[in-house]
Amino acid sequence: MKKYKYPSVLTIAGFDGSGGAGIQADIKTTSALGCYSTSVLTALPVQNTQGVRKIYPIPVEAVADQIKAILEDIVPDAIKIGMVHTPQLVETIVTTLAEYKKIPIVFDPVMVATSGHRLIEEETIVALTEMLFPIADVITPNMDEAAILADMNVETLENLYAAGIKIKKLGCKTILLKGGHQETTTITSLFYDENEHFHSFQTLKFNTSNTHGSGCTLSSAIAAYIAQGKTLYEAVSLGQQYVYHAIENGIDVQTGLGNGPLNHFFNPQKLIKNEMV
Repeated sequence: MKKYKYPSVLTIAGFDGSGGAGIQADIKTTSALGCYSTSVLTALPVQNTQGVRKIYPIPVEAVADQIKAILEDIVPDAIKIGMVHTPQLVETIVTTLAEYKKIPIVFDPVMVATSGHRLIEEETIVALTEMLFPIADVITPNMDEAAILADMNVETLENLYAAGIKIKKLGCKTILLKGGHQETTTITSLFYDENEHFHSFQTLKFNTSNTHGSGCTLSSAIAAYIAQGKTLYEAVSLGQQYVYHAIENGIDVQTGLGNGPLNHFFNPQKLIKNEMV
């Protein structure tokens, strides 16, 4: 009898009880794209569509134990890392992952929520750049996060190019610089590859506040496509297309009183079954 395996994605990220971002968005995204989703909780933010009220920490020992439990049982084909808000947590994740075979990593450096709430401690940035950037295959900062990482104003496309060059020098392999905060009718995002070449992606900008969790969704989509065997460039391109349509199909829906979520299930795929060799 033939045996099969689902392409699997592990998300290491924070919680969102309102269901639009964090681990909840990650699980929805990878599931909608036909992958099996596992998860490790790094923090417990208390939030809804209107913002983050408080963040309860998860003990670093618990994070390490969660990672070990998953990697010793359901080995993922890709890993997405999201909210990592303390230096101790960065070190714990990096050292624990180092005990296992290298798996492609998509890191979304979550620093600022859609509501504008700052989610990261200052000293954590150094830990991220020194320890997590080198092991990530791609990082996916938005314009606010690129500004923090590059230590410069990032308000225009020209700024985004300059920020990409500065961030690459911090030790990143590749960077997807998200342009969703541009005040233009067309959004341009930039993929800065391992050969230091820029690739631009353009989409129309929707007039909607239903973008809560779009960054979590994009990084998870990229991880899902990597898990399916796509190249990094293909995964980045397809991931952006998925987010575009998820926003497009959720424009006319009100969920909560603030920034609403995307429609992750606008075209859900069945779980992919790959034959085991």
